Amino acid sequence: MHAEPDPEPGLGQVERRRPDRDVPPPPAPPEPPRDLNARSGLRPVQPVENWQASQDAPVPDRWRLLSSLGLIEDQLLNPYRQNTLKGDKPIRGHDEFLVVSAISDSFWEPRRLPTPVAPQAPDRDGAGGIFGGDTQNVFASSAILSLVYLKGDTTFRPPDVELHFTPVFNFNHAQVEENRALRVDPRESRTRRETFIGVQELFADLHLRNVSERYDFDSVRFGIQPISLDFRGFLFQDQPIALRLFGSRDNNRWQYNLLWARRLEKDTNSGLNAVNSTPRDDDLFAVNLYRQDWPVLGFTSQALLAYNQNSEAGDYYFDRNGFLARPASLGSERGRNYQVGYLGYNGDGHFGRDNLTVSAYLATGREDRGVFRDAARDILAGFIAAEWSRDYDWIRARVSALWASGDDDPYDDSANGFDAVFENPIFAGADTSFWIRQAVPLIGGGGVTLSTRNGVLNNLRSSKEHGQSNFSNPGTGLVGVGADFDLLPTLRLSTNFNHLWFADTTVLEVARNQGGIARDIGWDLSAALIWRPFMSQNAVLRLSYAELLPGAGFKALFPDHDAYSLLANVVFTY
Repeated sequence: MHAEPDPEPGLGQVERRRPDRDVPPPPAPPEPPRDLNARSGLRPVQPVENWQASQDAPVPDRWRLLSSLGLIEDQLLNPYRQNTLKGDKPIRGHDEFLVVSAISDSFWEPRRLPTPVAPQAPDRDGAGGIFGGDTQNVFASSAILSLVYLKGDTTFRPPDVELHFTPVFNFNHAQVEENRALRVDPRESRTRRETFIGVQELFADLHLRNVSERYDFDSVRFGIQPISLDFRGFLFQDQPIALRLFGSRDNNRWQYNLLWARRLEKDTNSGLNAVNSTPRDDDLFAVNLYRQDWPVLGFTSQALLAYNQNSEAGDYYFDRNGFLARPASLGSERGRNYQVGYLGYNGDGHFGRDNLTVSAYLATGREDRGVFRDAARDILAGFIAAEWSRDYDWIRARVSALWASGDDDPYDDSANGFDAVFENPIFAGADTSFWIRQAVPLIGGGGVTLSTRNGVLNNLRSSKEHGQSNFSNPGTGLVGVGADFDLLPTLRLSTNFNHLWFADTTVLEVARNQGGIARDIGWDLSAALIWRPFMSQNAVLRLSYAELLPGAGFKALFPDHDAYSLLANVVFTY
């Protein structure tokens, strides 16, 4: 009896073979493609007869090789295509690049803020008391040009050399209802138009060495440069002149910074660096250490030690509008020197689905004279902030909380109000929030504001740009909720509802010579529509509205005053 032969394989079947016989012959090598060179227009590959000569022959780099094949063509006006001005191709050699960026940032802001009546003489019929017309309009436009030169193979490792230059041209227009609100001279118009050119970056970055196969490195940077000491800009975020040594270790898990910075004088109305003015006698020394993926994967921790030394006790500085900025027109109105150290911890990242940012600081030091006391005071103050968020499909929900200590006795030998060096907080709605964006003046208590523009701390400074840190302040409390709604891939609605209060109102009662000021500032309600028509940052349009529903403390300071702001902001980036 013999076995029947295997049937021929059909559709979807695999031909079966016995392992001891019927071994198929090896497959024939594939034929070379025909007419490939003719179709591509390239010369046929010739055999190499002289190997050494082929090694010495010049070979085009990858950018010029692709350009010679017609596969890459520059389109200088299209940032999404190959563009030498965006650093896609070297400008010289094979490792020298130029990156050019241009930004147009314009906003229009009608707002209502408490505004004082000019002490010399109001120019409106019926104006009296200390509160005047409170409607204001501001328009500002900035043209930002960024030029960056890079040398090095930047694809896989840090560049060897970086040179940055960022000039900014600003035009600003302001209109108010009260004379002397814009300039100290009451004869000046209630309208102000100004232009200013500032320099926000002018630095060189030198790559010192690589310390591992994965390009951990040490670098040094000197010049006018952006510095942010923490994740959210609570303590210091500015563009000072600075010397910075920084680098990474253990496959970028550890990062460090050693810093010396000297603050630059600012233009009063644009906030830009006034490089034609003498730098301030205000130095910042800092060292911080980052650890990625600690204590859990996806969370970064930072330890920070900073020291701020201010020696401006002898300064009498009047801002561009003629108002006294240093010393602040508050209390004894005398200059101060102070030295304060900040010990801080900051964390940012996520625990599973929960996003978390935390920040905590202890400030300790000494000032040679208090704002209200003509004697030295020890500084001891604290700050803590946290923001939690979680994504639910197209919705991100947020909860924010912040506390900064206040001074309960401005006449004793201890200053307990927390103040930063130069804050720019990205927190609780940031500049969409009314209280963070606007500088509300302490009318009747001195030439200072409760909180500065783009600041959350109630620090009673003359201004953030020109003033000194003030540790005799009422402190700040904030609790808020918010949510972001991605209505469309190009459209987002962001909402924030924050409740604010003073930590202690003793300093306010002394400054205003007014008792019984409550702690409640009120509810800060804001909403913003953000539209990115190209689903990128090349065009961003934002329309936001914020209103303060006053609490008992705000009403005690500003009776019968509503406060709101509308903001229309347009940003175009090349």
